[in-house]
Amino acid sequence: MKRHLPILLALLFTAAGLSQKKSELFAEIESLKTEIRNVEGELAQSKRKISSSEAKAETLENENISLRGANATLLKNLSSFSELSKKSSENVNATLAALDRKEKQLSGINEMIASNDSTAIVLLGRVKQTMGSEAKADFVDGDIVMSNSLNTLFGSDTSSDLTDVGKAWLENVAKVIIANPTLKTKVEGLNITGEFGVTFDQVNTISKELVGSLEVSNESIGISVKDGNFKEGITIRLQPDYKGFYDKVKQDMKSSN
Repeated sequence: MKRHLPILLALLFTAAGLSQKKSELFAEIESLKTEIRNVEGELAQSKRKISSSEAKAETLENENISLRGANATLLKNLSSFSELSKKSSENVNATLAALDRKEKQLSGINEMIASNDSTAIVLLGRVKQTMGSEAKADFVDGDIVMSNSLNTLFGSDTSSDLTDVGKAWLENVAKVIIANPTLKTKVEGLNITGEFGVTFDQVNTISKELVGSLEVSNESIGISVKDGNFKEGITIRLQPDYKGFYDKVKQDMKSSN
């Protein structure tokens, strides 16, 4: 028994040592498992961060693409706006230039009308001087208007033979017409009865007297008969050359355009 005791003690110490090493091994294994779990946790966290970063990067890239598209659209719109603004400015300038031309045209027309009116007013004074105190002359709508009654000119409203007083009056009228060859002469017969045949005879008699006896150019004489609207008599109008006036206006408008 004594001989086997050392062997038993050695085995006991050996077993105790192995048991201790096994506990240490288990503890180390548990420690490694803990470290592995920690590493796996950190790895998962890193993966989540990487995934989040990639998502943010993709979002930023998409936003960047969208911003580039918006910038390109804005630049295009700015270019279009600039071109439109340029065209609008050109149109405004063209319109202002056209208005300026029209204003000058209207100013020229007004000046010509004012000049004609001034000339006619001066002429009216001369007509009254020529016709004497019995002159029945006035300035109406740009025309010099000389008038007389049928009784004075023909002795009655149905006669077409001139009286001596009528002939004397026409002599003065002829002086005025001849002195102003640029004016057109229109002999008007005013009738209130509706019997225009007699009135035609009367205006023809006057035009024949002016052209045949008083040497007025037949090219400047025109005649007409109309309802006098409760007035009768003979009216002789001295009119500006309206056709020439309008031709000049049209020519000025063409040249200014």
